Amino acid sequence: MTLSDIMDIATSGLLAQRARLAVTASNLANAETTRSAEGGPYRRRDPIFAARSAEDPFASQLDRSLRRVEVTRIALDPRPPLPRYQPGHPDADAQGFVQFPRVNPVEEMTNMMSAARSFQANLFSVSKARQMAEALHQIGR
Repeated sequence: MTLSDIMDIATSGLLAQRARLAVTASNLANAETTRSAEGGPYRRRDPIFAARSAEDPFASQLDRSLRRVEVTRIALDPRPPLPRYQPGHPDADAQGFVQFPRVNPVEEMTNMMSAARSFQANLFSVSKARQMAEALHQIGR
């Protein structure tokens, strides 16, 4: 395993967590959106992560077990929207119910905190790999 491999793996983690943070921010921002471009209320989204091989054809046994992470797609929440009785709302139906997104702010903030911590851990790995590369450079002088 090279320092470049470490940087590539940590960078893939940074990109995945950045996508998770963006999706979570979108969910929070649209928690009360009752009308969307797709029709109906906003639908909560979740990034789907997958492990991707980090190996090349001449990799060692250890290198063949390394995995990078990538966001394969953004999934829409299949649950139906939450009806709330608000007869004065412009999107209310004949019975006075408005369909709201199924977004739980507590759950979204928990996701945001988890993504931020994972981002920090990957950033720490990048920082340590960079420090090791600089130390190697100093030894080589």
